Amino acid sequence: MAASTQQPIDLYYWPTPNGWKITIMLEECGLPYAIHPINIGKGDQFQPEFLAISPNNKMPAIVDHEGPDGQPISVFESGAILQYLGRKTGQFYPQDERARIEVDQWLFWQMGGFGPMLGQTHHFRIYAPEQVPYAIDRYTNETNRLYGVLNKRLEDREFVAGEYSIADMAIAPWAKLWERQGQNIDEFPHAKRWLETVLARPAVQRGIAVSSGDREKTDLTDPKVQAVLFGQRAR
Repeated sequence: MAASTQQPIDLYYWPTPNGWKITIMLEECGLPYAIHPINIGKGDQFQPEFLAISPNNKMPAIVDHEGPDGQPISVFESGAILQYLGRKTGQFYPQDERARIEVDQWLFWQMGGFGPMLGQTHHFRIYAPEQVPYAIDRYTNETNRLYGVLNKRLEDREFVAGEYSIADMAIAPWAKLWERQGQNIDEFPHAKRWLETVLARPAVQRGIAVSSGDREKTDLTDPKVQAVLFGQRAR
């Protein structure tokens, strides 16, 4: 993490694709941050103190002690955090309205589709206690379609919104897990080139490495862990 005189941003985090989005952005921007581990397998995300800053019981979330007007602010939802940090720093999130709309479209494409659909693919292919062929086919095929959309977009540009941006930071952490999603990245040569370019960035590598050892602490095949992650109802 880059040295700075700024007060560190508190990052409530676990090493997953959604968590990596924020560590990547913080590293790219050179912002100081302090990690607060949220062990999702143990249910840390349901603790009252975390609920106070992330009412959806999901990480990541941040507390910026030097927020608007110098006052602290908490932000949850990874896309909202990326936008906030982009506005705060003036980096990777253009001020020009047309350019910003390009970034927003692809950021929301990831938030609404490329994350949730790929997450369901992970679930039914790897973690579901029983194999459901219809669900596996449904989500693996939709994942394939989304990679096709991404590949087509990248035919004539280096990054998804032209310049490297928070949209790339949001998409790449999910795309790097293509094997787990039953995909062959070689079928999507433009997406493959883009992914290799993004993953080669030093800040991206640092972001993904944050607390990487903790990833092994969550056994998603353990029934107790699955009950925490997949069995929750309204509280």
